[in-house]
Amino acid sequence: MKYAARKILMLLVTMVIVSFLAFLAFSLISGDPATAMLGTEATPEKVAALREELGLNRPLLAQYGTWVLGFFTGNLGTSYSYRMPVSSLIGQKLPLTLALSLLSFLLILVVAVPLGIRSARQSESRLDGVHTALNQLFMALPPFFTGILLTWLFGILLHWFTPGKFPIFSEHPGLFFWNLLFPAIAVAIPRIAMTVRMLRSTILHEMNQDYVRTAISRGNDRVGVLYRHVLKNAMAPVIAFLAQTMAEVIAGSIVVEQVFAVPGLGRLLLASIGNRDWPVVEVIVVILAFWVVLANTIGDLLSQRIDPRLRLGGDAR
Repeated sequence: MKYAARKILMLLVTMVIVSFLAFLAFSLISGDPATAMLGTEATPEKVAALREELGLNRPLLAQYGTWVLGFFTGNLGTSYSYRMPVSSLIGQKLPLTLALSLLSFLLILVVAVPLGIRSARQSESRLDGVHTALNQLFMALPPFFTGILLTWLFGILLHWFTPGKFPIFSEHPGLFFWNLLFPAIAVAIPRIAMTVRMLRSTILHEMNQDYVRTAISRGNDRVGVLYRHVLKNAMAPVIAFLAQTMAEVIAGSIVVEQVFAVPGLGRLLLASIGNRDWPVVEVIVVILAFWVVLANTIGDLLSQRIDPRLRLGGDAR
């Protein structure tokens, strides 16, 4: 419990620091938000009135406190470009990005875990070198490049989906998930290769331990020892790696959204940066930071829960 409480406290402290730095940075580079929002209609009187309305005349720490409170109340300010609440914009785009990230992560689990176990079992086969070379190749493929290849192959040549268009869930649910599958594959491919390598190396390391040799010398089947004992001991580092993977998947999703015209958080972020719409950008930055920190915290807690050695070490500390 002490370990879990310490991890949660670290998460909260990290998010406070990240949110303050993001708020401070965008406050310094964004100039006068009132002038930006009024545009050509800006007059000294209108600017002063809008600054008063937005609370920009208050001290910086007071503005930061109000902004942080907005994450709990839903009042995150107003977008300069869209002239609508930032919370509404984020609420429209975030579910799609989360759906893409979760589908990508599901593909990683379903494909990488069996492949990693199989690769470890066949580590001494003749084709092991070929498997390793292919794995290295897939690890080197960036998601946006894989997305371009998938768009060319399945979109332009085979016409399995229409490049540049993305269906609305409420109108075509089946088509929506079908089109979401291709960007999810683009995000998942390099992470599948990394997870296979991680799982393979962890299993092979455990297979060389004394307890495995002892179990095999007592007549236990090697495959049975792998599934009954080795996998359990190998899961702690793999869980931590998968948590890191989950944190990186959302970054890959944001990049791939631009390739497949997915109207999610990634496209909103890039458009907001181009339009210098800093209230939107800073909220998205904090959301992404929270996702990364939360995923790694969950990974640490699960690893400590699975492996008694980590649990005892955490309590001792």
